[in-house]
Amino acid sequence: MDSVCRNCRREGMKLFLKGEKCFTPKCPVSRRAYPPGIHGPKGASKATEYGTQLREKQKAKRIYGVRERQFRNYVNQALGRTGNTADQLLQMLERRIDAVIFRVGITQSHRQARQLVAHGHFAVNGRRVTIPSYRVNVGDVITLRNKNELARENNVLSINFAQEKNISIPEWLRFDPSEKRVEVFRLPTRKDIELSFDPKLIIEFYSR
Repeated sequence: MDSVCRNCRREGMKLFLKGEKCFTPKCPVSRRAYPPGIHGPKGASKATEYGTQLREKQKAKRIYGVRERQFRNYVNQALGRTGNTADQLLQMLERRIDAVIFRVGITQSHRQARQLVAHGHFAVNGRRVTIPSYRVNVGDVITLRNKNELARENNVLSINFAQEKNISIPEWLRFDPSEKRVEVFRLPTRKDIELSFDPKLIIEFYSR
């Protein structure tokens, strides 16, 4: 089994790390709705406060594909800003260029978005970007470089573009699907983000 599917089973919910597979009957979370391990399903143990906070932190890290050191840096930056700390953390995560590309439906997963950005297939304001954690600002325009060449070389992305998608584009973004162009209209707020984890518990975890 793919390791990322084990991550979803560990968290007890779909984190949508495998793209299209997550919506099919082949999804391991649907087939085996219990944590991975050689002993099969077992009774759930009582979660401690620390354990609950840890699980929320792990969910967020896995959803956005962020390693521990980088995630801690996000939290420290959020703690140093004015306003609601949990909201500040969410905003920084959502403003990552790989998260933006995924949110508008260009890719089927965060992981696929990270790969395409790292390969230099996107530009911000005309400048090539290869860092998935690049943080976009209001007024930035994200475009796909060499669309025709990429469509020939990357069959997965070609399929994504051809599919009819019923995706709700976040209100803080403007997306032109024909040009594969994304504009950052404003900064994201809590109401723009569909959460599968509790950012408040994450802040509490790092504030212990």
